[in-house]
Amino acid sequence: MSTLKLATNALHAGHDVTTNGGTTAVPIYQTTSYVFKNSEHAANLFSLKELGFIYTRLNNPTNQILQDRLTAVEGGIGAVVFASGTGAIATGLLTLLKAGDHIVASSSLYGGTYNLLSVTLPRLGITTTFVDASNPDNFGAAVQENTRAFFVESLGNPKLDVLDLEAIAGHSKKAEVPFIVDNTVATPVLLNPIKHGADIVIHSLTKYIGGQGTSLGGAIIDAGTFNWANGKFPEFTEPSAGYHGLKYYETLGAASYVFKLILEGLRDYGAALSPTNAFNILQGLETLPVRIKQHSENALALAKWLEQQDEVAWVNYPGLESNKYKSLADKYLPKGQSGIVTFGPKKGFEAAKAIADTTKIFSLVANIGDTKSLIIHPASTTHQQLNTEEQASAGVTQDLIRLSVGIEDLEDLKADLTAAFSVL
Repeated sequence: MSTLKLATNALHAGHDVTTNGGTTAVPIYQTTSYVFKNSEHAANLFSLKELGFIYTRLNNPTNQILQDRLTAVEGGIGAVVFASGTGAIATGLLTLLKAGDHIVASSSLYGGTYNLLSVTLPRLGITTTFVDASNPDNFGAAVQENTRAFFVESLGNPKLDVLDLEAIAGHSKKAEVPFIVDNTVATPVLLNPIKHGADIVIHSLTKYIGGQGTSLGGAIIDAGTFNWANGKFPEFTEPSAGYHGLKYYETLGAASYVFKLILEGLRDYGAALSPTNAFNILQGLETLPVRIKQHSENALALAKWLEQQDEVAWVNYPGLESNKYKSLADKYLPKGQSGIVTFGPKKGFEAAKAIADTTKIFSLVANIGDTKSLIIHPASTTHQQLNTEEQASAGVTQDLIRLSVGIEDLEDLKADLTAAFSVL
């Protein structure tokens, strides 16, 4: 599959029809466990002398096909799926870090991720310095002796800031720490962070990859490029007390992190993706290249239309000529800038809430990436737990409305917003 293009891999990668009963569709292996051939076979699986299926919390044939497919479309060496995007982020960081470690992160993150880094992880002794990611040098300046990871979103939610990934990757390499990129909003169709220096890519599969608003899921894809034996990650080079003395890097090399996510992350934290949700997400992944193109086209056209409306004070979309991230979008997102648009009404906070309350096609929902159009007022909902300064650093103003533009007819979306504006 390595020679095939993304759209083909999105449909075929990981599914060997000769070993799955000749099925054209990926089967749902709805089982908790697997029958071993004998005790020796079981022992070999647990000791990694053989690879196979042990228990669905660790691995499952349906999930494995999804993992292989995500690996192919993102260009990594392996992937692990989880019960949600947040489950992927939390497990990914907790598998990698320990008390006393430090993260340098972009300040423009999804509210739940910001809260994880700013409130929850510090209770475990893991701290984060948030920086303005518009200047990549801020990452290098924030590095401490105990820094062990950089974390960003390739296209911030809801700030929609396009980051100079290559420049940030340069600072991560100098600091000898993995560069972790949440690529949920951009998707692998529009952007491959690994090609620009990312070591680890994360997705909320709930969003564009699933696309139907039916199934939670998350994923981590490992580029296989980071040197875990550089002296800063002894858990990869010293015997693992939790896995009968296994030395991850000595035994597994570039795939160390992928196996650690399974053998420790899924085993100990248990955020396993259900096979049925994996199947549903696979259906979405098959059509992602077609859908994300339409999302992007609709979003750009709607953003241009919003700029002409008397009720609108400002519009933010990276594809607009007026947008301050346009040059970075041309470099990193030339195929499209995804389906998120933000704007602010001239009448401010209450008007923003009224618009969100009034639309009919745009559903008031705390989600993005659905085929259907969605709307929300982040300052009073998804980012309400942040103070005013934190909201501002995340790109959330009091008047901001976030649109997740779906694939409906564009004229109907315009009419829906026009009707909502009329109530002002």
